[in-house]
Amino acid sequence: MTTLITVLVVLIFAVFLYGFYQLQKRHAKFSTRVFSALGVGIIFGLLIQLILGTKSAATVQAMDWISVVGNGYVAFLQMLIMPLVFVSIVGAFTKMKVSEKLGKISASVLATLLGTTAVAALIGIGTTLLFGLQGATFTEGSAETARIAELATRQETVENLSVPQQILSFIPRNVFADFAGTRATSTIGVVIFAAFVGVAYLGIKRKAPKEAEFFANLIDSLYKLTMRIVTLVLRLTPYGVLALMTNVMATSDFAAIMNLGKFVLASYVALILVLVVHSLVLISVKVSPITYFKKAFPVLSFAFTSRSSAGALPLNIETQTKALGVDEATANFAGSFGLSIGQNGCAGVYPAMLATIVAPTVGIDVFSLEFILMLVAVVTISSFGVAGVGGGATFASLIVLGSMNLPVAIVGLVISVEPLIDMARTAVNVSDSMLAGVVTSSHIKELNRETLNDSTKLIDVQA
Repeated sequence: MTTLITVLVVLIFAVFLYGFYQLQKRHAKFSTRVFSALGVGIIFGLLIQLILGTKSAATVQAMDWISVVGNGYVAFLQMLIMPLVFVSIVGAFTKMKVSEKLGKISASVLATLLGTTAVAALIGIGTTLLFGLQGATFTEGSAETARIAELATRQETVENLSVPQQILSFIPRNVFADFAGTRATSTIGVVIFAAFVGVAYLGIKRKAPKEAEFFANLIDSLYKLTMRIVTLVLRLTPYGVLALMTNVMATSDFAAIMNLGKFVLASYVALILVLVVHSLVLISVKVSPITYFKKAFPVLSFAFTSRSSAGALPLNIETQTKALGVDEATANFAGSFGLSIGQNGCAGVYPAMLATIVAPTVGIDVFSLEFILMLVAVVTISSFGVAGVGGGATFASLIVLGSMNLPVAIVGLVISVEPLIDMARTAVNVSDSMLAGVVTSSHIKELNRETLNDSTKLIDVQA
């Protein structure tokens, strides 16, 4: 009977996939297909949970098969991350019309990423206090106990790292190992190496223009080849979103979510407020937040369902350049830097909230200005090197809690609602990297406002 039910669920899912394939053949808008996939996935997943339950054998088996589509799609995107980061950063140097803008682009991107992370930390602290969560205690079940034991092992890798040691960990001692993603800070290691290659190119451009032109053409060819592969993979986005959302809704423990409902609600309020801050920053550079979020919806919805900032990088860069009017050099810098620096959700709001919750348990006055300023500073500094894949928020929280000598068990106690919160956190992370691109491109006067304000300029990967 279980096998029959599993086959039936998978067949229904296959029918949905075929339906979205037909929409693609009829050239339905990419954003329409992504939005529809999101909605269908939510409804289908809820029905599976209501009818079969989250832990039934049929649900588990069906999700195994459905995850082939969802996790397979994320894996394809992750396959592209290191090559795309490298050619994007180096390509930013070769495409730069005026090399003097390099400093302005880097400074503006970093200032936006880190500045918004500091504000996000303040919002996290404020929201925690507003909801009265300081000193709150959460139920510890078997899953939480196992998670806390696992965290004790993970903490050993970061607890003895001082801030200077953390900075040293960013340097790529073995760039080939970083291309293989062997470290938590591999992404920023590749970014640093690519930046060195780019600076070296600028030096060769002055002294040996012929060789520099050959290298620039090579990088341009690699970039176009990589982006063509990106286009091929992005065609699968509606199918991936459908599978990922179905899985999330079918397997979420809503009883546990209700138990931690206040924390979940506070987290979402904080993350929404961060998006409001993003809107205010956009208004400051004369960009309509409505236009921005309408055009950013496909990539934000993917980030929401996949919970992977790194996986969203290809769609992120495409959205910036083709829909938001950001120049290529800035988009490549902002997208790549945003993977591992200043993630507003995972490295800003979340660690600040957890630290504020547990601080009273060790006698700290969370209302004191000293605590607030120290926490904001630690969160901002620790936001360097946070991996843009699943687990980045946990890594950031361990660093922040360890740096402030606070108990880390809180990270394990919220494991049951981690996926639900992580979806919104990831969307906020991706929005912040795109915000940095728009703001920086505007500051250096390279923002194509005709593209930005053209409602027909939306991400479409039909070709």
